[in-house]
Amino acid sequence: MEGVMKRWIDLALGVLVGVVLSGVAVAVAAPPRGKPVVLLPPPPTPTPAPLVVDVAGAVQHPGVYALPRGSRVRDAIMAAGGFRADAAQEIVNQAARLTDGLWIYVPFRNTPTPYGVTPTPAPLGTMISPEARVNLNTATAAELEALPRIGPALAQRIIDYRRTHGAFQTVDDLLAVKGIGPALLATLRPYVTVGKTP
Repeated sequence: MEGVMKRWIDLALGVLVGVVLSGVAVAVAAPPRGKPVVLLPPPPTPTPAPLVVDVAGAVQHPGVYALPRGSRVRDAIMAAGGFRADAAQEIVNQAARLTDGLWIYVPFRNTPTPYGVTPTPAPLGTMISPEARVNLNTATAAELEALPRIGPALAQRIIDYRRTHGAFQTVDDLLAVKGIGPALLATLRPYVTVGKTP
């Protein structure tokens, strides 16, 4: 009896192994279900947008230039053709990092100023960003001269107007200063504020 039992167990195990192997064969041979998996290359890394800066004053080719992120003032000046021979290079911080929308003015050496006022360079040399607005009610002549298209004479007229008529109430009050029209006001608007007077 023991032999019969052993045969039945062997037979059952054989059938079980046969069923499992048949199932594996059917699963392997069957066509795949669902959508095929497509491997795509990784998306390209976006190229950062360039910085756009306006270079003016004592450079060979004043104008607006697009420079790669991480550029310095020196890079912007070189893009504008480099310094002119009469540039006051010594007061320009050429190592300062650029930010988008920056206006860089390279002053001329020995530029005469009215009333014996000698302009003092801004902390970064000659750069103003819209985030660091100049307060029309407290600005010195040098701070005003660092603004786009404002020279010594116009800076003094702004100060004289402020002394005669009191504090500017709005940026639009600049239109009352001789030499400032709508086009210049539009240029200055991002860089100036009336803030609070001391």
